[in-house]
Amino acid sequence: MKRVVITGAGTINALGHSVPATLEAMREGRCGIGELDFRDVERLAIKIGGQVRGFEAEGRFNRQQMSLYDRFTQFTLTAAKEAIEQSGIEFHGELAARSGVVLGTAGGGVSTWDDNYRSVYEDGKNRVHPFVVPKLMNNAAASHVSMGYNLKGPSFTVSTACASSNHAMALAFQMVRSGASPAMVTGGSESMLCFGGVKAWEGLRVMSKDACRPFSANRNGMVQGEGAGVFVFEEYEHAKARGADILCEVIGFAMSSDAADIVMPSKQGAARAMAGALADARINAGEVGYINAHGTGTAANDKTECAAVADVFGPHADDLMISSTKSMHGHLIGGTGAVELLACIMALRDGIIAPTIGYEEPDPECALDVVPNEAREAKVDIALSNAFAFGGLNAVLALKRV
Repeated sequence: MKRVVITGAGTINALGHSVPATLEAMREGRCGIGELDFRDVERLAIKIGGQVRGFEAEGRFNRQQMSLYDRFTQFTLTAAKEAIEQSGIEFHGELAARSGVVLGTAGGGVSTWDDNYRSVYEDGKNRVHPFVVPKLMNNAAASHVSMGYNLKGPSFTVSTACASSNHAMALAFQMVRSGASPAMVTGGSESMLCFGGVKAWEGLRVMSKDACRPFSANRNGMVQGEGAGVFVFEEYEHAKARGADILCEVIGFAMSSDAADIVMPSKQGAARAMAGALADARINAGEVGYINAHGTGTAANDKTECAAVADVFGPHADDLMISSTKSMHGHLIGGTGAVELLACIMALRDGIIAPTIGYEEPDPECALDVVPNEAREAKVDIALSNAFAFGGLNAVLALKRV
């Protein structure tokens, strides 16, 4: 079994258009959630979200590319460029033949679906652009990354709702650890912030109209976000031989299914995933210093996750730091685990714990150290990143400081 390290990271989200900008915002406890700005937003009951501002696709992509790239693909390519450039890795020859890309997304080209449904149903047009299907398909972003960087190995997309990115990164980790691939580009992206995307989520009645307040007693729902997080996972000896800067090591993962309810979370399923990640990484519960929580800000999720943490970590749960950065950038659905992995890297590499902002009232059912409102300096050797999705699908990653 090979050791797996992260040598490059890239992102674009409501907090920043790069990793340094995002981490600075997390350190400051800045909120990227605000009023939504798109067509027909006035028809929505939910008018807030973690929208990416100031992103001009026209300056990044040419006309032909624009006809092929949905917004979620644009975000992915932007993040992938940053990650691969930071890594310094070049894919050619045997390395290119065996390296690939695994990305997560729940909805794929939601904006493309939305625009073309309008065109056909509202405007009465009988023709759509010939590239609509390759633009909206869930694997579009993964395919364009593979083509853009000569990645000829295993390349595909995972779609498991809010756990998509963590499932994708776990699979990429498994490929590198097994020796099947020397390096993988992985992460996830999402862009559902359009009229149809938000209207669909409104129907669930789990959305907040004012703020995301994970673990706070007065929390009243989740807030959608958008963006991407992309990483280079690389075999340790390969990275070391080329003198790469190692951000952290990925040491384990686990996946579980609640097999219970399509929307209600299960304490047992979440606990099995966390315990499984510890077992896979061959570490004890007491070695974990930080958990980036799924922490959506809904009543059911937050108390269930805290109960699962208490079950798995026992007395050590009181010593753990656990925070939800969704309070700052919103819930990126299929892309959320990827952006949240940055908080784990910051904890391990920089010794700074991202806060849970918007925390106002203690909840006895969430009685853990949730790092309320202000970032904290602390030495952390091992961190977990949780993702628990609709459908009862759970994925947890374990990372270690190098």
